[in-house]
Amino acid sequence: MDQSYRVKLDTFEGPLDLLLHLVNQYEIDIYDIPVAQITEQYMHYIHTMQQLELNIASEYLVMAATLLEIKSQMLLPKQEIEDPDEEYMEDPREELMQRLVEYRKYKEAARQLKEKEADSSQTFMRPPTAFLHEKITRPEQKGDISIYDMLDALKRMTERHKWTEPLETKVKSGDIPLEKRMTEVLNTVKQSRNGIAFEQLFAYPSRSHIVVTFIAILELMKNNEITCRQEKHFGELYVFNNLGE
Repeated sequence: MDQSYRVKLDTFEGPLDLLLHLVNQYEIDIYDIPVAQITEQYMHYIHTMQQLELNIASEYLVMAATLLEIKSQMLLPKQEIEDPDEEYMEDPREELMQRLVEYRKYKEAARQLKEKEADSSQTFMRPPTAFLHEKITRPEQKGDISIYDMLDALKRMTERHKWTEPLETKVKSGDIPLEKRMTEVLNTVKQSRNGIAFEQLFAYPSRSHIVVTFIAILELMKNNEITCRQEKHFGELYVFNNLGE
């Protein structure tokens, strides 16, 4: 049966997380969001997810509709208020701004709790023992980028190489086994001691190769076998081996 890849990724935390990523990436004042710009960039990410045939949660599409509605309201001519007692017209961005502010607070609190948990997990008491033959576990290295940075890099890569036509073809789920591609990616990364450019892992301009390679990278990151790093916003992504082999 011809069945295309429909991948659901747990690394997507929700539309507010994507919006907060855009706010941080473009250094936007969260209290004065340029709706036209943020909507355009948000739709770029949605389009990239659709190109990859990722299973986008409906909440992302609801947020897209909300942004477009706010954008249309912002484009309407503002009415001059002659009567000072007339009711104040609320900024159409107000509700979204409040949601983002609250989400940022909870996200920061969650990050701090996670750091405390990681610190406490490294503190323990144990009786004396010989360490000569004991395997030392390396600490987790998840990298300093998010899945949205990776999607952005993927979007820029396809635009730069103009891989639009190959991306329109359907992908058969049996074309490239995910486990095989994970092994190939890991072996390639291991050969580059100083890291390998993210783009170099996508050698073939076909949707099947791009999708499976992207999922393979995410799975290897989840398993703490590789790390993706980026020196600055919109900069080149590099992939490093975590296992030190």
